Amino acid sequence: MIWSQRLGTVGVWRSGRDLDGGLARAIQDLGYGTLWLGGSPSSDLRQAEELLDATSSLQIATGIVNIWSSEAAELADSWHRIEAKHPGRLLLGIGSGHREADPDRVRPVDAMARYLDVLDDRGVPAEARILSALGPRMLAMAAGRSAGTHPYLTIPAQSAEARQVLGEGALIAPEQTVVLDTDAEAARIKARKFLRLYLQLSNYTTSMLRGGFTEADIAGEGSDDLIDRIVVHGDAAALAAAVRAHLDAGADHVCVQVQPARSDIIATLRALAAELDLSAEQSGS
Repeated sequence: MIWSQRLGTVGVWRSGRDLDGGLARAIQDLGYGTLWLGGSPSSDLRQAEELLDATSSLQIATGIVNIWSSEAAELADSWHRIEAKHPGRLLLGIGSGHREADPDRVRPVDAMARYLDVLDDRGVPAEARILSALGPRMLAMAAGRSAGTHPYLTIPAQSAEARQVLGEGALIAPEQTVVLDTDAEAARIKARKFLRLYLQLSNYTTSMLRGGFTEADIAGEGSDDLIDRIVVHGDAAALAAAVRAHLDAGADHVCVQVQPARSDIIATLRALAAELDLSAEQSGS
């Protein structure tokens, strides 16, 4: 079975510090196909293994293992250990982080190539990994050396562009941040609090500019247009429409990140699952 079928059409992105087995089971029970383990999981993949142990059918994907802080050989060994225990349920999302947080981040495309060389040498198949590719050079590498791409903080037009570059058969699995709040001003306050850090990171602001936003959009705390399109807010129908927009643009799978992270994310995920009729997908109807 190919990853686009394994993952289901909709998953959940959640920082590892805010995850445990009970939450993973609740996400599985709501019909979501995949849990993306965010926050630069370590190369020992112990938390991914624990989440797989705690669930029966949920796929786990890393979003993302940072090549500057996770050793490639250990990651390969960890993948083999988990693949033997939970065959076909772990997808390695790998990325190069951002310059501001990683002072050693030099020539990230070349560094990624070397990292993938180690995974190749240690028997991790290309189809078992996916790259966080925001720029054209990394996207080209994703096409040739992985199952596809897992972009973060992008819009549906960028999913369409990724499909044009990668072609049919590649996996495109964007993250979509959502806020379940019909009060637009209140929702924008929450969205801006979440985006504040990312608007200071050049890889994300460059990606936003590539997506059609302007310098004015990314300045300060971000324009209302940028906020509304990157962090979609409204009722469950509006959030579901944002997910469908990525799928209609060519994505195979969309992982939703609920904000605020410390809110009752299950309430949001339950409302969204009902709107998307995930129970029907889970049952194969």
